[in-house]
Amino acid sequence: MIHMFKNNGYNIVLDVNSGCVHVVSDAAYDAIALYEKDPESAKPGIMKKYPEIKEDEADELIGDIESLIEAGQLFSEDIYEEYIDDIADRQTVVKALCLHIAHDCNLACRYCFAGKGEYNGESALMSLEVGKKAIDFLIRSSGGRRNLEVDFFGGEPLMNFEVVKEIVAYGRSLEEKYNKKFRFTLTTNGVLLNDDVLEFANKEMSNLVLSIDGRRELHDRMRPSRNGKGSYDIILPKFIRAAEKRNQTDYYVRGTFTHFNTDFDKDVLHLADLGFKQISVEPVVADPSCDYAITDEDIDKICDSYDRLAKEMLRREKEGNGFNFFHFMIDLEGGPCVAKRLSGCGSGTEYLAVTPWGDLYPCHQFVGNEKFLLGNLDEGIKRTDICSDFKRCNVYSKPKCRDCFAKFFCSGGCAANAYNFNGSINESYDTGCVLQKKRIECALMLKAAVNDY
Repeated sequence: MIHMFKNNGYNIVLDVNSGCVHVVSDAAYDAIALYEKDPESAKPGIMKKYPEIKEDEADELIGDIESLIEAGQLFSEDIYEEYIDDIADRQTVVKALCLHIAHDCNLACRYCFAGKGEYNGESALMSLEVGKKAIDFLIRSSGGRRNLEVDFFGGEPLMNFEVVKEIVAYGRSLEEKYNKKFRFTLTTNGVLLNDDVLEFANKEMSNLVLSIDGRRELHDRMRPSRNGKGSYDIILPKFIRAAEKRNQTDYYVRGTFTHFNTDFDKDVLHLADLGFKQISVEPVVADPSCDYAITDEDIDKICDSYDRLAKEMLRREKEGNGFNFFHFMIDLEGGPCVAKRLSGCGSGTEYLAVTPWGDLYPCHQFVGNEKFLLGNLDEGIKRTDICSDFKRCNVYSKPKCRDCFAKFFCSGGCAANAYNFNGSINESYDTGCVLQKKRIECALMLKAAVNDY
């Protein structure tokens, strides 16, 4: 399977199964397309379309295509599907927990999937006792894996900051004893971010996620405080300071765009102009009845925004003023292992969410849906059947993924989005698919362009 597209003046051919990316001339691009339909007619077809090409040149062009085929770099076979059962049946361990340290929030973000931080339940803060149990559970469930991850999430984690500090200290105290190394991360809306928090975060947090949507008017519209006032002016100087204190690495300013700003490239560039170098702004996932939900009519506008953003990023990179945009980051030489490329983030198997009272869910987006309650920290995982369902969820179990060029980059997309829109984790979230494919094309174009200068 191949995927061919043109972007920003580049002709790009992706060989899906091998992962090889070819940047080719107009004639080679058309020759590959002709060869895919009928190898025998490719040579006469290309000579007819390009009269200036001589017969020996056409022979060389077709020869190049066939050399790539022979090398397994073009029209390569899918060698992964036959191993999918082995991958699905492989032994896995829990290596990451999302600790819901606070089911409470000091903002009232309109699009919050957590229902203003309370996950459609009661507000609650995780106790140190539950936090310690979570660390113990992770160590116990991680087998021989040394590197473990713990994300402090909410609601707003800084509403329970003292417990965050104590959990980190407890985890650190066990590292040498159990030959483990914890990688802690923190997501915050910034309202309670101060010098003490920042000093602690810079010492203990491997990554810091700072929530801001971009331009003031867009941010304040979607992320007001509980009294209805905007939060942009409160958090912005704190985030600038945080990014500078972390030397513009190991953090992300993370935003959400909606129906109200399909020109979100302006928000990304707004953040870049403020000096941020690590930026992630992604589409809202919302019930279609919400006025801020992305509509079918928005798709083309959003795709245009991705194209504009990619071109502007390339221009700035050439001028020495580049920045990273999370959804355009793509690794063509290393990247995730085969199992991850086929099955995704590991939710429900390697990655679990923990509520303030110690219940276990496949990930933070399933919290509150009792159908996906796996167990608790005291008794462990009781619903192993749910874990098995997640383990067998992959790009071959999803009908729309099987023949999609993006499958080895997106790994089938988000299971929670698939379930919320289709009632099954083995389906696909269509809007997310369209935008993901566009992002991949832009990312590949940027790779080609950067290598071109």
